[in-house]
Amino acid sequence: MGVMSLLPLDPDQLLSTTRAVRKRLDFDRPVPRALIEECIQMAVQAPSGSNAQGWHFLVIEDQTKRTAIADIYRRAFALYRDMPMAAGNIVTGSDERDAQQQRVMDSAEYLAATMDKAPYMVIPCIEGRVDGTNNMIASSILGSILPSAWSFMLAARARGLGTSWTTLHLMFEEEAAGVLGIPFAEFSQVCLTPVAYTRGTDFKAAAREPLTGILHWDSW
Repeated sequence: MGVMSLLPLDPDQLLSTTRAVRKRLDFDRPVPRALIEECIQMAVQAPSGSNAQGWHFLVIEDQTKRTAIADIYRRAFALYRDMPMAAGNIVTGSDERDAQQQRVMDSAEYLAATMDKAPYMVIPCIEGRVDGTNNMIASSILGSILPSAWSFMLAARARGLGTSWTTLHLMFEEEAAGVLGIPFAEFSQVCLTPVAYTRGTDFKAAAREPLTGILHWDSW
């Protein structure tokens, strides 16, 4: 029996409404540890290369460590803010999409300022490093943890929890590893997500461009 009942979402609803949650994270509502463990139990049902199952999930509950990792993230965010890849700096040519980009940037600013208020941060890790490897090896290593990390987020959404896939702290990955005792030479961190209950559970599918510009059959 789970800690709480699942939201009444069919598979397509779950897939299309698992959003990056930032401003709707409820920092004041405690989350049972057992609920996080349920989500990780679902996450490790994901496939991994050669069935190696080299995944690890580091859950940060200690407030001092959450603050230390959030400070690293904020330092990285200060650099990201002015990069061309930053959400608010991407110009699409569509007024509607440009407005959406600015909303995303605004919510990202909010998350950077507040993420250590979430009851947990979760960092999925995988045995091995991709530094200097060829694309086959890198894809194999990352492909052995990214599906599991996303499954964690889907499982969290099904239980009324919000997550947000972030990677900026990886600018200072070795420093973060030192804070958390992660063997940096042996394990790669792949993302960082705050985890909290959401304010309301009524998330919608996001607006996306039509498939005509991205779908290719037989050749590019």
